[in-house]
Amino acid sequence: MKRFIRKILKEDQRERYLDKIADFMKNDYPLFKNMELYGLYDQLSEDELKYVLSGIFNQNVGHRRYHDEYFKYVYNNNGKEIYFEDFISGDWVLKQYNSLGKKIYEEHSDGKWVKVEYDEHGRRIYFERFDGFWEKYEYNEDGNTIYFEDSINGVMLDNR
Repeated sequence: MKRFIRKILKEDQRERYLDKIADFMKNDYPLFKNMELYGLYDQLSEDELKYVLSGIFNQNVGHRRYHDEYFKYVYNNNGKEIYFEDFISGDWVLKQYNSLGKKIYEEHSDGKWVKVEYDEHGRRIYFERFDGFWEKYEYNEDGNTIYFEDSINGVMLDNR
């Protein structure tokens, strides 16, 4: 694979290959460590890197560097952190947000994850985490919780 990437980066038409690189790197975390391993990180311009990162995360990103030798962050255009990587520990965190800017998914390099769903008013209606624990919520027109259930205690509130 390194040879293939090296060949792509030497091509005159390298822009057309950036999408292929993004597709290849999707779900390949730790992202920057692997980009470095494949010889990509230092060979891409800042604009090319932003383009590839935008393809990986399926949204426009602003790439910010802090202490390049220790860790890196990737932010979406709304300033929300969508990826963090610690080069020393090898840990990484991936985050996703809905159109309201609420976090709907977070995954850690240790396999732990959290998923949250919201209604159209931004109220939590479902929560689930890696260990199987979950919660469900329902609300009335005034925004008050009328139903609550979780995977441990069952139904704890039912005023429907």
